[in-house]
Amino acid sequence: MTTAVAGGLSLELMLKREGFVLDVQTALPARGITAVFGASGSGKTTLLRCVAGLETEAHGRVSLGETLWQDSERKLLVPTWQRRLGYVFQEASLFEHLDVQGNLDYALSRSAVPANSETMIAVIELLGIGSLLQRTADSLSGGERQRVAIARALASQPRLLLLDEPLASLDAARRRDILPWIERLRDEIALPMLYVTHSMEEVARLADHLLVLHSGRVKASGPAGEVLASVDNPSIVGEDAGVLLSGRIARRDEAWQLSCVDFAGGSLWVRDQGWEAGRAVRLRVLARDVSLAIREPRDSSIQNQLRAVITDVINDDHPSQVLVRLDCAGTVILARVTRRAMHSLNLGPGTPVWALVKSVAVIG
Repeated sequence: MTTAVAGGLSLELMLKREGFVLDVQTALPARGITAVFGASGSGKTTLLRCVAGLETEAHGRVSLGETLWQDSERKLLVPTWQRRLGYVFQEASLFEHLDVQGNLDYALSRSAVPANSETMIAVIELLGIGSLLQRTADSLSGGERQRVAIARALASQPRLLLLDEPLASLDAARRRDILPWIERLRDEIALPMLYVTHSMEEVARLADHLLVLHSGRVKASGPAGEVLASVDNPSIVGEDAGVLLSGRIARRDEAWQLSCVDFAGGSLWVRDQGWEAGRAVRLRVLARDVSLAIREPRDSSIQNQLRAVITDVINDDHPSQVLVRLDCAGTVILARVTRRAMHSLNLGPGTPVWALVKSVAVIG
């Protein structure tokens, strides 16, 4: 039995198919974005379809807060249209014979609660589609279509929003265009969202909570930063291994186009984005961009140097390398180094080191 999160989504689901079993038991937060991450075939989309009630052969229990949507023991299965959820697919799936306003009006007419013009105005403003209302669906760009699709899903005033790889069909430029709108959605509405993706970039930028699926089962679930910092999770090793750090811009060095970001374990210099001091940011530090030294480096081009202590060492994807978990004044950093380096420097759990951070991605 899962421990429900007050107002959140509680799942106990089993779906058996030939060659695949989805077996998920988890409780997810009542607001913010839960990224559902995993390799192709791990069950991400199937899980969303079960939550939506589209997989009628799934057994188990699904509840959102105090509302029970499925309970197989009671033979209860609330149909999809009664679940007060919004669903955004990879393809926008707009009604081509309607303009944008018509698509939104249709969703509003299908809402399970009384139509609310104020809600519609807020959604239009939130997603910046006011100038698109009279445009036909086939005249929109890919990014515009997805923003309208999200707005249409919100127009029905759902209690839960499901997004199934909504950026997968977009090129890199369109993805960059729409990501800030999804961030705004996350930050400004008190609504739980399940966001399926296989992109660690999207996880790092959007996720508050991370649910990792592997072969239909939950490999890890928890706050995104904690899950990514865990070295015993085989779904996050490889090129994507790294950590998310929460910090604030302390000061800017305009002469060198750099900003100093303070976080719980120290400070890091990053490329200046023009953001003012005090702004909260996320930093993504990949394990492949962290080296180790047993003495404080001098005359090095690597300017970001943090005192740390090794806490764990595990096998990496290739037998020549290991993944090292570091404690930087209470903050976890990961480093990828060779076994040869570990041996020659006599490194192991408990060893004090300097973590040399070669590159940092800044996420607004």
